[in-house]
Amino acid sequence: MQLHFNAISEPGKPGSKWQKLYNTHWSAYKSWLKSKGTTNYPDLKTSQEALKKYMPEMWPTYQRLCKLAKDDKVASRFLTGFQPPAYISGCSQAVTTGSDIQLVRNYDFHPDLMEGTQLLTSWNGKKVIATSDFLIGVVDGMNEDGLAISLTFGGRKEVGVGFGIPFILRYVLEFCSDVDEAVAALIRIPSHMSYNVTVVDKTGKFKTVQLAPDKTPRVTDAAFTTNHQGTIDWPENAAFNKTRERSSFLNKLLSEKGVNSTKVADAFLKTPLYNTKFKEGFGTLFTSVYRPLEGKVELRWPEMSVQQSFENFKEVYKLINYEPAQVATEWWNQDAVDVAQTVEDPFEEQFAENVDWQETVTEIMVNAMAKAHPSTNERDLEKLREKIINNGEVSWQAVAGFWSKMGTGYAQSWRS
Repeated sequence: MQLHFNAISEPGKPGSKWQKLYNTHWSAYKSWLKSKGTTNYPDLKTSQEALKKYMPEMWPTYQRLCKLAKDDKVASRFLTGFQPPAYISGCSQAVTTGSDIQLVRNYDFHPDLMEGTQLLTSWNGKKVIATSDFLIGVVDGMNEDGLAISLTFGGRKEVGVGFGIPFILRYVLEFCSDVDEAVAALIRIPSHMSYNVTVVDKTGKFKTVQLAPDKTPRVTDAAFTTNHQGTIDWPENAAFNKTRERSSFLNKLLSEKGVNSTKVADAFLKTPLYNTKFKEGFGTLFTSVYRPLEGKVELRWPEMSVQQSFENFKEVYKLINYEPAQVATEWWNQDAVDVAQTVEDPFEEQFAENVDWQETVTEIMVNAMAKAHPSTNERDLEKLREKIINNGEVSWQAVAGFWSKMGTGYAQSWRS
């Protein structure tokens, strides 16, 4: 499996280079939006009003991006960042302070669902180096003031009214200069799903904000996060991504006497933090290391790295080869609850290459439903089987929907 990685510099207002990214990725995003339908998806006017209300400073940039997108109405709606369809990632992150301030994180997702772009921009007068997502958003980044930020999924199913987290992180990097300003923005702007967002500035001050659509934001002093927020709200997801195990590892690592930033960063390229379930949407696509005092960013992979700074940013292209997905026998043979975490596929890709294991997964899920609902007849089970696998190919969208909604109410939904 591969990722085409590009580092792109377009200081100043967004222009032809951003437009090229849009032309490259928009068809996939549009297909994703189309596959989700319009239920709970606000119209363009409502979305624009939300952007003006919560992130008014972004409005001029938003208008420019819409023009570059040729005022496509669907794209204009998407670029507001308001109420996007739900999706799930993994990730781990940690902060080290003292003489070597650092924010390091792993981004765990499927390589086909990542833009693979690091952008240097100055859309609003502040230089930003960030890993792009949703064309306008970011999953991690740092600005020239020395404010670094990254996210991890919060491990909860709830979806509410708010913005996609990559859009919020972009806003923070564009308009905030330190941790206090970042925290104020994070608790003010609603997130439509649960995330742990860590911010650190060049003074060494850091905070982790636990965001959720149905809870008041919680500001903490946590120096590390994985994929839960205190308690485990989604046991199946936690079992799959081993959020407890990774959290315990980071806690022990950061508590060691004499631990330094180099040791912490290196640990992110090894188990249990480095993950290889790429086909299941839980492979480590890259490790980011942000050093606010130096204004430097390093993207790392086991066999290579890309180092950048605000003073010396180079446009580069790398073809990242990931090791084959670990479709391990022991994983497929676990109880169904441990298989339940396949990440929803927003682009409706069919990742499977081996029909046998796809049929095995299908049977596990069908059997799990039969066990959960003993009254289900064979005809209904066959209908479920047909939804999951068609012509030997697993529909990962159907898989994600099945496991995220499995319960007494879901049995009826797939029968109809």
